[in-house]
Amino acid sequence: MDATRFEGIPPPSEVPDRSAAPLKRFRPPSRLLWLAEYRSVYELGFSLLAIPLLLGAPAGDGHPVLVLPGFLASDLSTEPLRRYLARLGYDAHTWDLGRNLGGIMRMRHALRRRLTSIHAASGRKVSVVGWSLGGIYARMLALDEPDAVRSVITLGSPFSRDPDASNVSAVYEAVSGERRSDEERRARTVFAHAFDRIGGDLAVPSTSIYSKLDGVVDWRASVLRENERTENIEVFGASHVGLGVNAAVLWATADRLAQAEGTFAPFGRGGPFALAYARP
Repeated sequence: MDATRFEGIPPPSEVPDRSAAPLKRFRPPSRLLWLAEYRSVYELGFSLLAIPLLLGAPAGDGHPVLVLPGFLASDLSTEPLRRYLARLGYDAHTWDLGRNLGGIMRMRHALRRRLTSIHAASGRKVSVVGWSLGGIYARMLALDEPDAVRSVITLGSPFSRDPDASNVSAVYEAVSGERRSDEERRARTVFAHAFDRIGGDLAVPSTSIYSKLDGVVDWRASVLRENERTENIEVFGASHVGLGVNAAVLWATADRLAQAEGTFAPFGRGGPFALAYARP
């Protein structure tokens, strides 16, 4: 395991023994919600019809936006989101790392190289948008490279270490090789501490967008503790697979990216899709 420290995370010798620390106990979404994920096709269809409305979102200022795909997905899955952001005036970037096979600690260095190359080439801080597992990577980057990250937006990302919070946990463990079961936590205290930091406070504005009808991830694992630069936005009815193409999610993402660098104001839950947002 890569035991190199994250920004603000102590080396193994200084990490307290967390083996007895209880995890939040969540349950994966019901099988009914899992089967209902097919509605993402309709979410995409509605967004295509709503393009004239979506293009009325605040214009971008040209700053770079790195978009990270979810588990088992590739840059193809984020193409609609990236195309939309580019149309609004952002410099949208792929992650260029092929299919996302997981490995939060294993992927750390490749992600840092991708982020720092974009930052160096543009000369501007980079906003990072991450879908599901990609959102965990996004927050990891904000911890690791705070001087290169402008803001973080996550879509249905599970920040809890509870291995039961997702319907694909077993697949993740098999593919990535990172096991988060209680039996292995004693040998992985650095990983556990790092994951807790990923779900904690960041030095940059951060937004978690989620749906209570998510069929893959327990929505409670996507809720962050709010502070003066952190917020949660619930989108009614969105599927996990459709978060990157859902019209209300696209609008909220564009609205959040349009904030001036170094500033933060809570999402107004307005615009043409206002009825899709739950009140805080």
